[in-house]
Amino acid sequence: MTDTPRRPGEPALSALGLSGPDRQDADVSPHAFPDGGTWRTEVPSVEGPEAVGVVLKEASRLDVPIHRISQGSGIWMLRDAEIQEMVEATAERDIELCLFTGPRGSWDTGASVRTDSGGAGLRARGHDAVAGCVEDAVRATELGVKCLLVADEGVLWTLHRARSQGIIPADTTLKVSALVGPVNPASYAVYERLGADSLNVPSDLTPAHLTEIRRVSGAPMDMYVEAPDDLGGYVRMYEIAELVRRGAPLYLKFGLAKAPAIYPYGAQLRDVTLDTARERVRRGRLALDLLERHGADGGMSPLGSRLPGALSRFDTGQ
Repeated sequence: MTDTPRRPGEPALSALGLSGPDRQDADVSPHAFPDGGTWRTEVPSVEGPEAVGVVLKEASRLDVPIHRISQGSGIWMLRDAEIQEMVEATAERDIELCLFTGPRGSWDTGASVRTDSGGAGLRARGHDAVAGCVEDAVRATELGVKCLLVADEGVLWTLHRARSQGIIPADTTLKVSALVGPVNPASYAVYERLGADSLNVPSDLTPAHLTEIRRVSGAPMDMYVEAPDDLGGYVRMYEIAELVRRGAPLYLKFGLAKAPAIYPYGAQLRDVTLDTARERVRRGRLALDLLERHGADGGMSPLGSRLPGALSRFDTGQ
């Protein structure tokens, strides 16, 4: 690894008189994970124990380090035995398992989410939807799940209060979904204060946007370096080093564009789910190879790291 990571295309472009602008030290994120690392990895859309097994096998074959595996269909789509199998398989490799609370807008009777405006988005509509998310959270944590995905500000705050009062374990981490990810520094800071331990941001944010966020918050950021089509389909592999430089601490999410939708998962989607899980790991290997070629592969958190460090919170009123 070189002392100063090189940009893609250098030094060839320099020889042609086409060097990029100098990097500004002021753009560098001042934050890191509590272990000192600047980036971790996540494989998303791993929809059950069989898919977890495929991911772990492929990660071993391709030597892809994984800090977190996340699921998107929802806790309610899994039986207790399936959750326990996923917990045990990931625990053996010291990988954080993150499951999605529900219901949310896409699994609801409300029609507004299907209108052109999107209505209230993917949030939890009404008391019953919040109650379902809390039910999921309590059930999953009792089965050993340590990370919960949320897509609603009220659910986030409720679960943060629940862990503050010991209703769910105090070391449970809460992750804000890409479905409602904040897009400016003010909203990012609010989510942190509501209890978020890591926050998905849309994959179309510019490096300058990440710098703006890092001026107000050190909460870990999750970002698809390849986004699913329903989240834009953006592929930002060549920007990873710069995204880490500006956005640390950052989870690199290995999504997959040009792939069929698999939520909510069922046996009818088994083959495509396993195939896409396997390919997400391969995409991760491609991203890590690129970082290594550019001398930018330093700064990875130790495997097994999962906690976010000290963050700013609103007073829970206890």
